Amino acid sequence: MNKTSVKIKKMDCPSEIKMIEGLMEKLDPSAKMEFDLESRIVHFYHSVDKHQILENLNSISLPGDLINSQKVFENDIPDISPSVEAKTLKYLLSINFTMFVVEIILGIYAESTGLLADGLDMLADSFVYGLSLYAVGKAIEMKHKAAYFSGIMQISLGLLCLVEVGRKFYFGSEPLSNYMIVVSIVALFANVWCLALIHKHKDGEVHMKASWIFSANDVIVNTGVIVSGLLVYFFKSNLPDLLIGGIVSLIVIRGGISIIKLSKIKKAEPVKDSCCSNKCG
Repeated sequence: MNKTSVKIKKMDCPSEIKMIEGLMEKLDPSAKMEFDLESRIVHFYHSVDKHQILENLNSISLPGDLINSQKVFENDIPDISPSVEAKTLKYLLSINFTMFVVEIILGIYAESTGLLADGLDMLADSFVYGLSLYAVGKAIEMKHKAAYFSGIMQISLGLLCLVEVGRKFYFGSEPLSNYMIVVSIVALFANVWCLALIHKHKDGEVHMKASWIFSANDVIVNTGVIVSGLLVYFFKSNLPDLLIGGIVSLIVIRGGISIIKLSKIKKAEPVKDSCCSNKCG
């Protein structure tokens, strides 16, 4: 087995990563790759000749500069197998589904659309992690499909949240601010934990990128619910709760749209999408 490190100057967002993965899947199915998106370096662990890799990178308009190449033993190859992703996703799924149950029960009791919306967001994230877990080790096309259906579920649950906000605005509600604050603080710690777990996979394949996007959004959402709980307490009004419920719903919908867009990026087409133009990742 050989380890070849290549500097790819045009690799600046996940769509190029997917192109390289698709290339290596055909060139050397047993190959493993480590991506350093910030430094634009790929470490290839492969059995084919290194020049074949460089030539094929040129063929997809992602020319690379060879940094070094050396032989390595099997036990020198880092654990970047699908099992590492699967273990991380199982933790994420457990954390988010547990918080979904807690937030839905207490959200109903506290009459808080913010908690309900955040709980449904946790459920949507559970769908994301569950589908991502299903996609681990599958073909790239299956990973894209998993991401696409994750996005559809996010959008559907976001719309459901908006309906609930409208219902409570029309009929009225009396949210319990103390429950909103305490539960949201617990949820914030849970989401920070999730973010730490998923961080090393955030520039990986599309199904893992989807998981990163939702975990990052959740930290912002939890902070918003805490603030709205404080505003409900000080102003004795349900409007801050309804406002944060609506905002969370829109964030959920926007996250779903982002994932659908990512899932539709083809692995072999030239990269001209807005992700790259904005230097995402």
